[in-house]
Amino acid sequence: MIDQAEILVKAGSGGNGCISFRREKYVPKGGPDGGNGGKGGDVTLVASNSVTTLVDQQYTKHYDAYRGAHGMGKTANGYDGLGSRVTVPIGTTVFDADTGEVIADMTAAGFEVVVAHGGLGGRGNVTFKSSGYQAPRVAEKGEPGEERRLRLEVRLIADVGLVGYPNAGKSTLLSHVSEAKPRVASYPFTTLEPNLGVVSLEREQNFVMADMPGLIEGAHEGVGLGHDFLRHVERTRMLLHIVDVAAVDGREPLDDLKAINRELMLHSDKLADLPQIIVLNKADLPDAQARLPELQAALGRHPSHVISAATGEGVEELMRATYTALTQILTAEAEAEPAEEPQRVDYVPRRGFSIERSPVGDGYVVEGDAVRRTVVMTDFENEEAVWLLQRRLNRMGLWRALKRAKVKDGDTVQIGDRDFEFSGERQATTLAQFLATKRQAARREGGDDDADERDESA
Repeated sequence: MIDQAEILVKAGSGGNGCISFRREKYVPKGGPDGGNGGKGGDVTLVASNSVTTLVDQQYTKHYDAYRGAHGMGKTANGYDGLGSRVTVPIGTTVFDADTGEVIADMTAAGFEVVVAHGGLGGRGNVTFKSSGYQAPRVAEKGEPGEERRLRLEVRLIADVGLVGYPNAGKSTLLSHVSEAKPRVASYPFTTLEPNLGVVSLEREQNFVMADMPGLIEGAHEGVGLGHDFLRHVERTRMLLHIVDVAAVDGREPLDDLKAINRELMLHSDKLADLPQIIVLNKADLPDAQARLPELQAALGRHPSHVISAATGEGVEELMRATYTALTQILTAEAEAEPAEEPQRVDYVPRRGFSIERSPVGDGYVVEGDAVRRTVVMTDFENEEAVWLLQRRLNRMGLWRALKRAKVKDGDTVQIGDRDFEFSGERQATTLAQFLATKRQAARREGGDDDADERDESA
């Protein structure tokens, strides 16, 4: 059986860089002091033996991390956004739901995979300062965080097996504590194959319980459902041994208990050694009260619980005791295995870019992490920022690559979610020429204090 869940993860966006200039008494032209934005938080999946199912992910479909804070003046950088950590069972396989690509196979406790990466914080104007550009009035926007749909799959192996004679109440108990709907009737062998149910106590406190086919004397030799039943029991970590205290079918409860344990022992030492909790069921029936003292005396200090699966009496206490015992077993298993260094899978941006024909229209699409990031972090309302974008793309070799790809004047070039009109004339203005043009335009429009500052600084 495969337990599946589909979730949407969204990392935090980076904070914007700040445009600010130092302003103090007696320091009229203090220069840029805008800080950088903080990085957005990542969304990380973490494999843990504290959970064994994806039931939490079936109810919580969206996981978001926090964005980074914006930069501020006085070179104050924004703080990084808080990430989101999602706990999943060991053995979870992570797929990209849109492409089907396998992102990670989480095979060990502590394994981590970053499934959505937070955006980089934008740089403040102090970062752009240079000897020839001493008063930059430009800053970057924060990079948007990644967003993707994931499909999670984990193969369920029952943590807890329900064993006992036919008609002891195993299916009734499973239907009471989980969403499983096994067939329930008052005759033997109602259950012909294992039924799995997820028992949820609180968030990140859940386990898989299996209602196994009824076991009878001689099962180790194949009698009844025999080997088919025992094969499933071997995959569990512990057992709840259900005993009909009221002897509805006329058998003695203590004899039933001994007979089932004998079959487990004769099949294999592994089954005989599985931890057990004895569950004295049907305690609501009148005949049960007369037999309970004898049974409890025979069990001595062996863990046991008196319940009524039909009415729910004592069931919650039994499930909490089962979870506590299972947690101790899982902890012991983890300590017995050789310690492994927790792994962390991280994202490595692809270098370079590619140019392809657009599937819609006559334009071109440019793909590449560095190019896309440069565009999405540009403030297109800022003329200086747009000029710097052109210069950076030219330095990356994009203009030359577009010319080699036979892109013509007026063709549309798409980068990220932005469309540009290609011009075969390469940007020729130097920084000094660009700033001089800006100053002249500002003076024609009636003066600009910042233009005078840039004039003196440059």
